[in-house]
Formats: sequence, C-alpha cells, structure tokens
Amino acid sequence: MGDHETARETETADVLVVGSGIAGCAAALGAARNGAQVLVITKAERPDGASTDWAQGGITTTRGDPESLERDILAASDGTADPDAVEVLVEDADEAVEDVLVDTLEVGFDSVGEGATDVGDGGDDDDDAATADADFDYAREAAHSEPRILHVDASTGTHILRPFLNYLDAHDRVEIREDTAALELLTHEGRVHGVLSDEAPRGHPIYAGTTILATGGIGALYTRSTNPENATGDGIAMAALAGAAVDDMEYVQFHPTAYAGEARRPSKRSGEATEAGEPFLLSEALRGEGALLRNADGERFMPDYHEDAELAPRDVVARAVASERDATGEVVLDVSPLEFEAEFPDLAATCRDRGIDGEEIPVAPCEHFLCGGVDVDEYGRTSLDRLYAVGECSRTGVHGANRLASTSLLEGLVWGLRAGEHAVTTGAAPEVVEAPELRNSDPELPERFATEKAIRLKRTMDECLGLERDLDEVARAGGVLRRLKGEVDAYVRTRTARDLYELRNASVTALLIARAASENPESKGCHYVVGGGSGETEPPKTGPADD
Repeated sequence: MGDHETARETETADVLVVGSGIAGCAAALGAARNGAQVLVITKAERPDGASTDWAQGGITTTRGDPESLERDILAASDGTADPDAVEVLVEDADEAVEDVLVDTLEVGFDSVGEGATDVGDGGDDDDDAATADADFDYAREAAHSEPRILHVDASTGTHILRPFLNYLDAHDRVEIREDTAALELLTHEGRVHGVLSDEAPRGHPIYAGTTILATGGIGALYTRSTNPENATGDGIAMAALAGAAVDDMEYVQFHPTAYAGEARRPSKRSGEATEAGEPFLLSEALRGEGALLRNADGERFMPDYHEDAELAPRDVVARAVASERDATGEVVLDVSPLEFEAEFPDLAATCRDRGIDGEEIPVAPCEHFLCGGVDVDEYGRTSLDRLYAVGECSRTGVHGANRLASTSLLEGLVWGLRAGEHAVTTGAAPEVVEAPELRNSDPELPERFATEKAIRLKRTMDECLGLERDLDEVARAGGVLRRLKGEVDAYVRTRTARDLYELRNASVTALLIARAASENPESKGCHYVVGGGSGETEPPKTGPADD
C-alpha cells in the first residue's frame, strides 16, 4: 500500500476498515480471504480501546434451532426488528461462529465435559464437529427462551478480540494501524473514496476502493456507560455529514445492571451511600444463572414488573431498576443463589478490586448500546456508493427498538464478514480525488474548552434522552445540542485536533438522537415516552446539516 504525490503524500488500499472491534476485524478477514489488500485504522492503542473487548456475556448461536432464536429476537424488539435482517443473522450465525471463532481463532469457549459437539447442534452427534474435545457450556440470558450463548467466563469479548487482532497482525494482506483517527470521509459526487486521517497536520488522505466503517458505539455521549471513553459516534457522524441515511437513532439501550459506583442517598438498610467509582457491567448471564434483583428493603421486585422477572427484556428491567432506586434508594444484584466466585471468577475479581464485599452488588442502569445507526442492507452497504458500515455504528434492522442479549457480537461478526466479502466482489479500485486540506492555524483552544462542552453534552443527554423521555424536554435538548454543535464547529474549521473532531462527532450524533426521539411519540423498547409533546415547545429541527 502506498502511492505518492509531490505536493501531498497519499495512500491507497483495496479495502479500508475504520475500527478494530469484532465487526472491523471480521470485515478485514472477509476482504483479505478474498484477495484484497486491507488497511485497518483504529483510534485504539490497545484492545481494550474497542467495545468488543468490554463485552462480557457472550455470543449467541442457534443451537440448530434458528426459528427459536428468530422468535426471541423479534419478541425482545417489541415487534420492531426487520424480519429479513433477523433471518440473515440466524441463517449465517452458526457457520460464522464455527468458521471464524472456533476453527480459525480457536477461542476457548467454556465447556462442561468431554465429548463431541458443534455450534449448530449443541452436542448431538456430528463427525465433523469443530470442537471435538468438549461440550460447550451454553448460557441463558434475559429474553432468551433457552441456553444458547457461548462464553468465556464473563469476559468473552476479550477472549475473542485479542486472538482476532493477533491473527490479522500475522496476515500478509492486512495492515493494522493503531492510534489513528479518521476525521472526514473523502467524497465526490455521492461516492466515498476513503478518509482523511489525523496522521498529518492538514489531514492524511487514504484512498480505498471500498471504505467500511466499524467505529462502535456512542457511550461517551452519556455520563455513565459500559463503553470505552472513545466511543463518540464517529462513524455515524462522518457518514451522516457525508449524506448517508441513518435510522432508529432514538433507540439507545441501557443495561439494567451496571455497578452503581456513584454516591447517592443512603439506603434504608445500611444508612450508607456506596463509595464513588466508575461503572462496570455485571453480565446478564448472572441473572441467567439465578442472581436476583432486590431493592433497599431487601424485596425482590421484578416479578411485580414482568412475568419473566429478572429475565425480562432489558428495557423493562432497566426501567424497573430505576424506579426501585428512586423509591427506595438502592437496588442490589444478589448473587447468593449461584457460585459467584467459581462460575464468574473474572467478575468476582473485579468486584474485589472495587472493594465490593459480600453477595449484594449495588447496580443501576447505564448506557450500553445504540440499536440504530447508519442504515445498511444485508451486505452492510450504506446509501452512499462504496461506503459500508458494520457493528454498532450500523443499523441493520436486527435489533429494532431493543436488542436481545448477546446478539451484538454475532451481528458484528456476521455483517463484518458479509461486508468484507461483498466489498471485494464489487471490484472497486481506489480513485484519487481532490482531498480537502484541514487547517491548524489558530491559537490553542481556550482552557478546558473540550472538557466543558463534553460535560454539557453529557448532562443534556442524561437529563433529556435517557431511560425515559419527555418530548418537551427532548425539544429543549435539541436546542441546547444545536447551539453546542455550532460552538464546536467554529473551532473545528481552523483546528485539526482529535478531541475536537470527537466532540463534533458526539454533538452530531446527539442531535440525530434528539431529532429521532422528537419525531417518535410512541413508546417502543428503549424509547420510552412519559409525557410532553404538547405543542408548546416546537420539536427541534436538528441534524448534521444544521451548521
């Protein structure tokens, strides 16, 4: 890869992948297997800079019953998932998991004994079984009708991503470039030709036959999130600014059981507030194995909210936890019904490191996953020519208004492979077009500019676009976010700095969420409307075009 101009260094690749989580890795693998020279650029400097590395529960399979998994996905989505997209997912699921994770990467999924099995049949007889030494220990999580989730303790993402990156590092048709951010898409007449990266003060042009966005989620838009701190919605914002269609942006999923590390009013039982600390996820697999949710009075409350109790869909459990925290002061996850230390040693160690003793862990809802994103088809193609999007930054239609547990890794794997393979079949070659030159001419930013703007953005999202939404408050948020974006844009025009571009991307993505929420008065899944919409406050006319 590499190609030079006298005035400005440029670079070419057959396929350019932006992001290094499971979706980006799968896209790179799919393209490289089919003969493409692939460049992967990623902001991350370590594997834990990607959301995949933070994934706990596991990756779902069908266990030979795709119809059952399809029913569960549709039910969890409150009937809003795209049936055609769900069919693609379940049809490709077992083959993708077995081919890439079991056969190629040899991920050591937890097992329960000896004997032949494969991903598709859960242990019936199959002479070609990929895992001939052990039966998988399939877990069950919320809204799944049966155990079908492969896992490695409660650190599955780490055990998938790190060997994936190592495998690609050794591949002679793949280059992975860390600590490299994409700042802008290079476009000409509705076609995407690559990106400008931050490797040069004026921006470094990278031209590609096909560009695949795999930039992850939006957790940095909220104060509490299970995402890495660099999850600023980059791919969504860049694609939207270039004119790509986005959809389902109002559906922001909150996980019901993240460690409640922030100080709060005393509980009725102990009279003490929990010590401050960063949130971390307490996998849904804990509730799948029997952990219970209790309020500050020691009462188990989920049976009062849903017939499936702790295994109800995530949006239901998250709102119930928030309600009980408001009413009683605290909610804890009681792990006494299971062998916590033995069954979940990684999580148990994390709890010990945080000074959490005993069998009751304080929990609260926490931003977790965006169900919408850049609108794509069954191959990950966006509305812009030669631009694909995969993983959390994309909207495949699989999740609808609410994601079923342990489907995100599978979606990233399946659509990543499909996008990478399809990108090669198009035969698109890199075309060098005129690239804008970014400016970096003005004095330094005012002290704490980016920090203070990020705090304002997070506060607005927390207050107006969280678990429950009042449409009048959503309208107010649109105005605040639009003004904030304008303030950030004024500096982005004359300064090339990653944190500024991340703040711009976060503000664009936040505006897209606010606009989608303002236009949808119906409660569905993650988008839960509690009031407003009186007409007294005009809904915000927000979006990437509002400069």
